[in-house]
Amino acid sequence: MRWPGTGLVVGLASLLSASCAPEEPHPPENAIFLGALLPFSGRESAIGRNLEQAMLLAVQDLNAAGGLDGRPFHLRSRDSHSSAERGFDELLKLLYTDQVRYLIGPEENGLARDIARDVKALDVFHMLPGYAAPTVARSETMGGWMRLAPSSFDVGCTLARIAFDEGIGTVNSLAALDDYNTTVSSEFTTRFAALGGRILPSVTFTPGQQTYASKIESAFDAKAGRTLLASYPTTGSTIVTEWAVSGRPGTWFLGPALRTEVLLANIPTGSLDGYVGVSPSLSLPSECRMMAEGQQVVDCTTGNAAAFIGHFSTFWGGEAPLPAAHFYYDGVVLVAMGLAFAQAKSGAIPTSGHDLHEIIRDLNDPANEVASWRDLPAAMAKLRAGTPLRYVGAAAEYQFDDYGANRHYFMQQWTVEGDSFVDLDPVPVSCVGGR
Repeated sequence: MRWPGTGLVVGLASLLSASCAPEEPHPPENAIFLGALLPFSGRESAIGRNLEQAMLLAVQDLNAAGGLDGRPFHLRSRDSHSSAERGFDELLKLLYTDQVRYLIGPEENGLARDIARDVKALDVFHMLPGYAAPTVARSETMGGWMRLAPSSFDVGCTLARIAFDEGIGTVNSLAALDDYNTTVSSEFTTRFAALGGRILPSVTFTPGQQTYASKIESAFDAKAGRTLLASYPTTGSTIVTEWAVSGRPGTWFLGPALRTEVLLANIPTGSLDGYVGVSPSLSLPSECRMMAEGQQVVDCTTGNAAAFIGHFSTFWGGEAPLPAAHFYYDGVVLVAMGLAFAQAKSGAIPTSGHDLHEIIRDLNDPANEVASWRDLPAAMAKLRAGTPLRYVGAAAEYQFDDYGANRHYFMQQWTVEGDSFVDLDPVPVSCVGGR
């Protein structure tokens, strides 16, 4: 496949800068609209632009592959402002003013929950690529939900298994009072107890405070073998800085939302060296193998993720995608694949979110032929001919459960060295009482 040249990069850069502005360039009259809500401003603004870049790249790749039988895809983005109230208003505009039928995001867990009633009432399709997306373990006849990244259960139980296998006897957490980080903390401690470990008192905090000194002191007064820091990077950097100044008591585990350059750019260099975190593995299951029967050590290659990083970086002038951006790219492609196959089989584009959910889930049956993000022209041509294809994406080989949640088998361990993140061995997602 021949990737776009410099002229298209400039054109898309213009679109990107316009996408957060009040006035958006007029799309083609016959465009297929995808709606996205992302944090372009506020405390989580560091990630919004990067995630949108991934979706714009997917739109470009799909349109270069012929779009939906010649009709182009178009991304309409709105700003959540990292705010529940303002973000919800923007979600309503996407659904009722823009009348999008295919919604991607938001990154914020609470907003995704708040809009669920409207998604169901309008029978919209809702793709949830973000780490903090809510679970989708429910059966519906209206609306369609699909979750791409590992759940908070996957994260919590993996951290618990790492601590238990290291012989750690006690754990607690210092967790932000938001849906995602609180749930990660709860799953971590619950799974650790189920494995036979002992939970010490945990501490929660409200983001946006001037200081967290008393919360840090309370968390480490418990003398736990590991303390999980579960927060977003802006708040996390303040906590780590204050912790470093206080003498660096105790030992951290680091939650997945902290793996961004924003954290490293705003903490004392070296203060987190050697501390371990986990995040979704971007290695495909086919790139991984267990080192020995019954062991928790996994050997994985990273060719697929490296290829996407190169594609993204080439297109966006040297910028690298956040790990979450891989899932956002895939979210756009999965929607397009479902629409293309549905049109080939029925002669019409599905307007029911529930129907599209069923189509995408069935397409990603392990028995179906593989389609790679690296060759979307061939994939879209086969789908237009009515051939069912399962998707091997930039982040994962997709296989969905009955509710639309992607199955995950491995998580990525990482640590910090100076001003860089360093990958360690991946580990399997396995713990007592898995669901």
